[in-house]
Amino acid sequence: MAFVQPLIFTVLTVAAFSMAGLRFKRIYENIRMGQPEPVKGSLRNMILLALGQKKMFRNLIPALLHLAVYTAFLLTQVELLEIFLDGFTGRHRLIYYAVQDSAFGKGLYIAIISGIEVLSLLAFAATLAFLARRNLLKVLRFVKSEMNGWPRLDGNIILYLEIVLIAAIFTMNGADEALHRAEGKGSYGFLLSGNAVWLLFSGFSPETLAVLERVGWWFHILVVFSFLNYLPFSKHLHIMLAFPNAYFTRVSGNGQMRNMPEIQREIQSMLDPSALSGEALPPPDQFGAKDVQDLSWKQLLDAYACTECGRCTAACPANQTGKKLSPRKIMMDTRDRMEELSLNRQKHGPDHQDGKALLGDYISTEELRACTTCNACVQECPVSINPLSIILELRRHLILDQSSAPESWTQMFTHVENNGAPWQFAQSDRDKWISQTEA
Repeated sequence: MAFVQPLIFTVLTVAAFSMAGLRFKRIYENIRMGQPEPVKGSLRNMILLALGQKKMFRNLIPALLHLAVYTAFLLTQVELLEIFLDGFTGRHRLIYYAVQDSAFGKGLYIAIISGIEVLSLLAFAATLAFLARRNLLKVLRFVKSEMNGWPRLDGNIILYLEIVLIAAIFTMNGADEALHRAEGKGSYGFLLSGNAVWLLFSGFSPETLAVLERVGWWFHILVVFSFLNYLPFSKHLHIMLAFPNAYFTRVSGNGQMRNMPEIQREIQSMLDPSALSGEALPPPDQFGAKDVQDLSWKQLLDAYACTECGRCTAACPANQTGKKLSPRKIMMDTRDRMEELSLNRQKHGPDHQDGKALLGDYISTEELRACTTCNACVQECPVSINPLSIILELRRHLILDQSSAPESWTQMFTHVENNGAPWQFAQSDRDKWISQTEA
């Protein structure tokens, strides 16, 4: 019967990774539906923003809570390696018994597991604090209208899974420590389970302890497999995509907008026809973006990397003054539209048209016009997601393709075209606005 555990474990592992792989493949294909965008990678940005959590520390208390969960997640992967080795081989603490005769190896092993236990305890406290912030304190950015329904539930589910995972870790280690002592083998030496947690299990028989240890072990790995398959449907996909997204962060200055060569060339020909050489560029099929496939792959990656933390919306001056715009909603809508479009094409074929679009059906004209292009949302995002770039492309489509702009904007466009300035004065009289403002 020794082969039963490795067999079950192998089947579950293959099934879990296969199902998750199919989902991740679909996300990759969704991102690829975007237009090409040349973006240079920056290892420095990835280290500072994704790995180093640099921007998180603008808000110290949430940053420290997040750091506890983040570091616990990273270090737990070391213990997870041993669980996989034990699962495939049917052994018990394979790494521990492989290094127990080496003082350095055993000491390092004990230090790592002890560190995982301490970080898990801190992560437990942080998880309770996050639950309180979302559900009791109701921090404003977590209760905006776009967070109603699934987004709010999604934010809580991952916290509940974290609690179950931590309980499984301490059940596994605590029961194993008590069993180790009951069998006369002494203590493993782990900091928490070796000194306190095992006492919770000390009154059980060796048979019961063996069962509890296996329950904790299986619950641990099953939560990991569940999380792996839940991740692609959750905002916590940022755990993986924050790294490539930070790596491909645009390095252009804040407020710099993507140039449109077709329009630039047209303006240059009006100003100085002799300065142009070569053939004229063909006119674009459309200006700006109407749907997600008109956006770039980097903008679509931004949407999937969004963790819905709401720092962008909290910093948005338009949102603060009661306007409908929420940069977080822009990213959520872009992701939701990608998912809808992908599902429709999967059901009805790649050429299926559902008669809907990101502009109009998901994001309204009112939202787009409320944006002041101040870049506060870009500045605040922990992994430098750029909602503004999507807003600008949608707004370009509204103005250049649909000729839809407020009257005040239209007047300004006319003045720029006729006078070379936003004001109504002729170029020869451009200093008159000074006297008018002084008056």
